[in-house]
Amino acid sequence: MDMAANLSSRQKSIVGLSVATAVIHIILAILSRDDSMFLILFILNGLGYLALVAGLYFVPQLASQRSMIRWALLGFTAVTFVLYFVFNWPAVLNPIGLVDKLIELVLMIQLWQEK
Repeated sequence: MDMAANLSSRQKSIVGLSVATAVIHIILAILSRDDSMFLILFILNGLGYLALVAGLYFVPQLASQRSMIRWALLGFTAVTFVLYFVFNWPAVLNPIGLVDKLIELVLMIQLWQEK
């Protein structure tokens, strides 16, 4: 059964945005390999996005917990969004960082609107 075929367009958008920000964080981990703290944080962040979006839509055993997982993904995204500015202030105008924050902002809006 093709689980992605059963997703609404908003849900597909949430999956795509989550995967996009996960990939960006994993790439940043690879680029940060000389700084072990950021290497670990970026890897865990990327894996967190992938695990939460997988639990949200692709693990049938968690279907009864989708509302809670959606709120967890929304909170996870919000914390990631805020911590970018905390860790990078005042040099927050990094193009990759800003693109990722735009992705996360749209993801938060999509998650908020999801019922």
